[in-house]
Amino acid sequence: MSSVILKNLVKSYDGRNNIIDNINLEIKDKEFIVLVGSSGCGKSTILRLISGLENVTSGEVLIDGKVVNNVHPKDRDIAFVFQSYALYPHMSVYDNIAFGLKMRKFDKKVIDEKVKEVAKSLNLEELLDRKPRQLSGGQRQRVALGRAIVRNPKVFLMDEPLSNLDANLRVQMRSEIKKLHQKLQTTFIYVTHDQTEALTMGDRIVILDKGKIQQVDIPEVIYNNPKNKFVAGFLGQMNFININSDNGNFNIEGVNFSTDKNISGEVIAAIRAEKMISGDSTVTVPAEIVELTGSERIVYFYLNGNKCCAKIPLEYSVGKTIELKISTKNMYFFDKTSGEIIQ
Repeated sequence: MSSVILKNLVKSYDGRNNIIDNINLEIKDKEFIVLVGSSGCGKSTILRLISGLENVTSGEVLIDGKVVNNVHPKDRDIAFVFQSYALYPHMSVYDNIAFGLKMRKFDKKVIDEKVKEVAKSLNLEELLDRKPRQLSGGQRQRVALGRAIVRNPKVFLMDEPLSNLDANLRVQMRSEIKKLHQKLQTTFIYVTHDQTEALTMGDRIVILDKGKIQQVDIPEVIYNNPKNKFVAGFLGQMNFININSDNGNFNIEGVNFSTDKNISGEVIAAIRAEKMISGDSTVTVPAEIVELTGSERIVYFYLNGNKCCAKIPLEYSVGKTIELKISTKNMYFFDKTSGEIIQ
């Protein structure tokens, strides 16, 4: 078992402001869980608390059911892969991967077998004699992964390991890390600010904001059923439109809409960019900016004074105006004050 449980976890540096504010989270054995949020939300701090690189202010960290608050980082049986590769520049790839095993006094034959096995799994066999400066960014990241894998730890912690790579290599490495998780069958806790990484890699996603968990669920549920405005806006492109509703009746750019939801007064309606031409009510507005992404266009415009966008196929007609097709069935409604979803 390699479960990780966080109980009422709090981290404060000054005793007044909590960087991590009463986090409760159970990460299951063999799960690939992704912590995602904007810069400063506390996601990397949570990794450091799990690893022991930071001390817990209050609450508990449990690994395999045992409280490890006072256990030294080296004794927690955790491997940490950082955003920076943190390789030893004077050592070969072989020695970088083997370093942790040598420090733990493994037999030389065992070390050699383990290093070569890991190198084969990461396609590093031909690079074992090279120094880090002779490697590409993707190769260096694979070496950093190899150094973690070779120890066969209970839990892998990964802090934005792909952020220094170019776009194409990131896609390739996302796939490699997922295959690695399937092969190793151990627990992965992965931190990113990239929504695509979160949606494509995680068994579950944890959305964080200002040290608090906003929502935890599988990617499909997070994307399709956000609990609040923050979650809705963080994953994917969501349009937020200020409306004034009278018992579920409201208008957008002069076009009347009706919903059976019990909404009245000032409310925020939200609709995803890819759903802006799939409804049954037509709203025609000036097209402010049109961007070609290759496979589609992104068109920017205003609705009720709110800047919005639509993702549309190339064959859809756009001139000085865009004809939107929107429907309340594709809309979410959020309380303007609390940001909570209105069911």
